[in-house]
Amino acid sequence: MEALRRANEVRVRRASLKKELKAGNVRIDELLDNPPEYVGTAKVFDILLAVPKFGRVKAARFLKHCRISQSKTVGGLSERQRAELVGLLRR
Repeated sequence: MEALRRANEVRVRRASLKKELKAGNVRIDELLDNPPEYVGTAKVFDILLAVPKFGRVKAARFLKHCRISQSKTVGGLSERQRAELVGLLRR
């Protein structure tokens, strides 16, 4: 029951974060540079899709440019991958 409660809490917080990203209240580069704990198991591709003006093609292109798999999680990014993606998003 505790695991189910925690999973539901993480889902609710991620949904709220995606709404904040869509509204422009949270910057994607700052989020990826210093991610909160509940974002660690989310896929980078899914987080990028929540950003305005980002669709499947643009998100895939950004990840391919940084040599990041679409199935990679935010917590699983190496320092090089994180730095390269954040730098690309800040341009």
